[in-house]
Amino acid sequence: MNEKIPAISPLVDQFSRTISYLRLSLTDRCNLRCSYCMPGIPGETESATGTVKTGIFLAHGDLLSYEELLRVVRLAVSMGMNKLRLTGGEPLVRKGILTFIHQLSLLDGLEQVRLTTNGVLLADYAERLYAGGIRHINVSLDTMQPEKFKKITGYDYFAKVWQGLQVAKEIGFRIKLNVVAMKGVNDDEFQDFGRLALNEPFQVRFIEFMPVGSQNSWQKNQFIRADEIKSRIAELGVLTPFHKEHGEGPARMFDLHSVDKRKGAVGFISPISHHFCDQCNRLRLTSEGKLRACLLNDSETDLKSLLRGGASDQDIIDSIRQTILNKPQGHTLQDDLTVTEHRSCGGRMSRIGG
Repeated sequence: MNEKIPAISPLVDQFSRTISYLRLSLTDRCNLRCSYCMPGIPGETESATGTVKTGIFLAHGDLLSYEELLRVVRLAVSMGMNKLRLTGGEPLVRKGILTFIHQLSLLDGLEQVRLTTNGVLLADYAERLYAGGIRHINVSLDTMQPEKFKKITGYDYFAKVWQGLQVAKEIGFRIKLNVVAMKGVNDDEFQDFGRLALNEPFQVRFIEFMPVGSQNSWQKNQFIRADEIKSRIAELGVLTPFHKEHGEGPARMFDLHSVDKRKGAVGFISPISHHFCDQCNRLRLTSEGKLRACLLNDSETDLKSLLRGGASDQDIIDSIRQTILNKPQGHTLQDDLTVTEHRSCGGRMSRIGG
């Protein structure tokens, strides 16, 4: 049994991990319906702009306001956190996001704000996002085949996403593509994504399929280990590991050198087959206003109740600090999956934040 080491600063947990990274889920709404994240809802009405007419989503009043979010970020930064990621749902469907990003840019001590998006609205927003100070974006893209894209997401928006990627590339964003790897769904495209990394200035990162959320399409026979994906990519050329600095994230990154002298970057995120919990440096604030120390552990701190109940700044700082102290050493998902065919954490992925 590993001995717990007393924390020595407000951002160091009991296992000597420094928490420097906060992820904000701005909304649980999305303009796609990916089966592993947000299964289709019969009878709902949705457009590419994000208009939703259904009771399945949080009411606007249940989301943290931008003022509340700014307060949490300001206090987190005062504690020493310096990196922020905006997620959802799809963050670009929330009204006022550009003003919010500008307000974030004015916070002293916040060194970097990044964005994760599905790319559907990226072409429309890219120029203004760049002007607001965003330089790094992650785009979720599980297939490069339009028909398969429609099957996975529920919408025929592949062309919109591809246009957004090209616009963002021309503007100068640093772009990572996140590919959820699913056997029998998109495993026939792994090498195509590897070739994309050789042909475009995109880092392509393959993510093991995780059973997150009480409603998802996860099946054990669709799970494919990151090592197997890596073996397939290695057929395209030589993989050389990146030198990795602490806190750079969970992906094991590699330069891919092809036989015809092209070079790209690929990565493998393996939350199930290779835990990276010992390097985790993040907290997640869900769209419901709950602070979560681990994606795969349902323990949460209700910051929204504090924010709306007259709590002082110190009260909120103390709650953030306690969440850090309660951060588990790791998850047990791999062990659980050897026992059951379908186990997941109970939170909804679209609310936790991807």
